[in-house]
Amino acid sequence: MDAGKTQTWSLTWSIALLVASNFFMLSAWYLHLKWDFLKSKTLVVIILISWGIALFEYILQVPGNRYGHAAGMNFGQLKILQEIITLGVFVPVSFWMLGEPLKWNYLAAAGCMVAAAYFVFSTGFSQVK
Repeated sequence: MDAGKTQTWSLTWSIALLVASNFFMLSAWYLHLKWDFLKSKTLVVIILISWGIALFEYILQVPGNRYGHAAGMNFGQLKILQEIITLGVFVPVSFWMLGEPLKWNYLAAAGCMVAAAYFVFSTGFSQVK
């Protein structure tokens, strides 16, 4: 496979894994607040359940970051990409799964993230060595 295809596949895998990891992260952080059967559990039990869910987040996030770095993204680009994905996953999850209303400030935050992405990716992928 040539270098361009390798970079494209690394970037594709990075984004896919980071999106999937965000679903697990949001589940670990917030679903215990929504599910009635967990509301009576002790904080220690909730923490252990959340850690169990978060394990899958890390199983996906670590290779996602490695693939992104292999595609040529520097650490700042990886972080901004992660924040964009987090917001992109959080809004639909909070709306559909958690029943939170969609608010104007979510859209404003999304606009700020688009601007951040423009600035951080405008020079292409340039790893800091």
